[in-house]
Amino acid sequence: MRRARDLLAPLLACALAPASAYAAPTAHLHVAFNPDQLGASTNVAFDIRIDASPGRTPPPLTQLALHYPRDLGLAVSGLGLDTCSQQTLEALGPQRCPANSHMGQGSALAEIQFGQEVVPETAELSIVRAPEQGGHIGLLFYAYARAPVSTEVAFPGQLLPAPPPHDESINITVPLVPALPEGPDVALVALHASFGPRGLTYYERVHGRLVAYHPQGILLPRICPHRGFAFNATVGFLDGSHSTASTRVPCPAGHHAGT
Repeated sequence: MRRARDLLAPLLACALAPASAYAAPTAHLHVAFNPDQLGASTNVAFDIRIDASPGRTPPPLTQLALHYPRDLGLAVSGLGLDTCSQQTLEALGPQRCPANSHMGQGSALAEIQFGQEVVPETAELSIVRAPEQGGHIGLLFYAYARAPVSTEVAFPGQLLPAPPPHDESINITVPLVPALPEGPDVALVALHASFGPRGLTYYERVHGRLVAYHPQGILLPRICPHRGFAFNATVGFLDGSHSTASTRVPCPAGHHAGT
């Protein structure tokens, strides 16, 4: 009997283990420039995918940091010349933020657990500049989903120094969003965020008149770094687990890497 109990104990421990005992979700990162031309203005698109164990949704994502090379100069790109407050964004939506505060757009894909069924939900994403926080540039992300759950949520981010070998990072705090009252929180499984001038119209006052123009956006350096442009993502989940992902955008065809 004792031998049987010794064999049964670890099996029961596995069966009763909490969700956090499962392997942490795996993050995947893809970055693209459009256009991909050195010395030219471009849009930088970040794509992050979260994969959980088969048959499971990942824990809710709470923190996301995107590390990128300083040479991209997001802080000096000419994007986000004005700011929008979180109160305005939550009450009136991104269309009521100043035109010159918009910095990009994107989309998000979440999974919602309804009993044994997992239902996907897609949200549109707007990115605007927020007032500075602690001397650092502030960002606001506004997600709007229509179905199966109607959701509007604004959450903050910042441009911060990043640990070596990267130079700067976009740090995002993701709020918990319950699918239903007293129900489980929505699990984010994919995020697409594009920073740049595409689709943006800014305004400046010239001789007393407002003149529309397209902001320059992120300017790629004229010399490609050795081995291309390096990016890294660190994601944190509600259960305390973390995952990292790295990628490189290679030098454009016909261009040689500098030193």
